[in-house]
Amino acid sequence: MADFLAEKLQEIDDRLKELRPLHEEFLKLEKAKQALAGMDSTPARRGPGRPRGSGATSSGNGRRRRRRGRSGGTAADKVLDVVRQNPGITVSEVGDRLGYTQKNYLYRVFHNLTEDGAVQKQGKGYSAS
Repeated sequence: MADFLAEKLQEIDDRLKELRPLHEEFLKLEKAKQALAGMDSTPARRGPGRPRGSGATSSGNGRRRRRRGRSGGTAADKVLDVVRQNPGITVSEVGDRLGYTQKNYLYRVFHNLTEDGAVQKQGKGYSAS
């Protein structure tokens, strides 16, 4: 009986080895079909590294909507307060005052504030509009 089971297990293993490439091809074809079918219904595609829901959809006026922060205030609110108190302050100086050790994030905050018209570049620093 042990020989019979070992023989059947070997047959199953051999057949699985034969079918694996076909199964992998099947999965690739399914993905390709879904991608091609989805191209007609997807009006805009998001860019690499962009979160879901950030496709290139238009809100009409060309400006992006920004999410409101929690009750503690957003980084943009804190930055704007510091810039109002210290016109001409640089991004690095704002980071020092707010306690940011990694200041790269602040460049995005300043960019968004500049686009919104809340601050304007003044030489190397920024001032509130």
